[in-house]
Amino acid sequence: MAIREKVFNIIISCFKRHGAETIDSPVFELKETLTGKYGEDSKLIYDLKDQGGELLSLRYDLTVPFARYLAMNKITNIKRYHIAKVYRRDNPAMTRGRYREFYQCDFDIAGQYDAMIPDAECLKIVYEILNELDLGDFRIKVNDRRILDGMFAVCGVPDEKFRTICSTVDKLDKPDVLPLDLAERLLQDPKLSQNKQACAGLTDMKLLFSYLELFQVTDKVVFDLSLARGLDYYTGVIYEAILSQTIPALVSTPAEQNGADEAGVSVGSVAGGGRYDGLVGMFDPKGRKVPCVGVSIGIERIFSIMEQKAEASSEKVRTTETQVLVASAQKNLLEERLKLTNALWNEGIKAEVLYKKNPKLLSQLQHCEETGIPLVAILGEQELKDGVVKLRNVVSREEVDVPRADLVDEIKKRTL
Repeated sequence: MAIREKVFNIIISCFKRHGAETIDSPVFELKETLTGKYGEDSKLIYDLKDQGGELLSLRYDLTVPFARYLAMNKITNIKRYHIAKVYRRDNPAMTRGRYREFYQCDFDIAGQYDAMIPDAECLKIVYEILNELDLGDFRIKVNDRRILDGMFAVCGVPDEKFRTICSTVDKLDKPDVLPLDLAERLLQDPKLSQNKQACAGLTDMKLLFSYLELFQVTDKVVFDLSLARGLDYYTGVIYEAILSQTIPALVSTPAEQNGADEAGVSVGSVAGGGRYDGLVGMFDPKGRKVPCVGVSIGIERIFSIMEQKAEASSEKVRTTETQVLVASAQKNLLEERLKLTNALWNEGIKAEVLYKKNPKLLSQLQHCEETGIPLVAILGEQELKDGVVKLRNVVSREEVDVPRADLVDEIKKRTL
């Protein structure tokens, strides 16, 4: 949880830096709200037992509930983030961060805006978060559903098969990365240039990359025609972030080793998203559309990597934030320890005291070493007479006498 909290803080501060507010929604929705929004993945939705009321299901993602919320409340523009648990009847793979109950971290921009400006900001957010989490090299693959659909149409794929084929393409291994001049070449293609959808997608792709250059993220973003994203509701730009390297394998069950090589665990996508302009309209009685674009950070996969990195390194992860332990060097000083601890709490200092009347100094120091508390405030008869506290640095073992009046400032100076 300490690692998770750190990750959440990085992600939330990024969302806030980009001006987002937060919302929450119920953990279950009407079954009909979720039905028909996820293509063949609908079979992974958990249905709640019918107890003679409405048919309900656990939410599968945070995007469909968001669209339902916008439609119900007649909201036409909002920039929001939502961090909450979602549920899928999937085959869990612990080392790859795939669970049946897991967190999603979503950022979405809803509203009628000029083309590709909000889309570019979503990609900038993915770039910032992955950079700050320091997970190693990554790539953000970008494509557009309209280009895919145009290509399928030109190749003679019947309309009703588009979504199924998208889902299949999404599952292919996609090693080839295709550069941006490809958009130019495809616009010149005699067949594809006749397809309105594909042309609109390719023109927007060029515009998107011009904004991404201004946001200085093109070193990590690639145009990849084979990217499909399996969800039914995408209508335009789609993207996915992939880590470039595998992570060291820990002990895993044979069932989890699918997709893992000898050297490590292939983590797959760590963020994904896209534009879904038709979803809100599905929930509006008059079919009023609210264009939306968003991104979901694959937080569980990121946790897996961070946790495995922590296990591989010798550095101990601190699970508390205590700045100082109030200790005594002699017996019968419990009252003084409690009084000092109380004074520190009242000043907003994170302080602890051992729950023993007469603990040995050694066991108090050991507690600090085990839990990573950096400072010990030691009281003794002499210190009480002189109106000072002996402040000890646990790692360097250096000690200084600090006047009572200066103690709070001294602790802050050494720990913040």
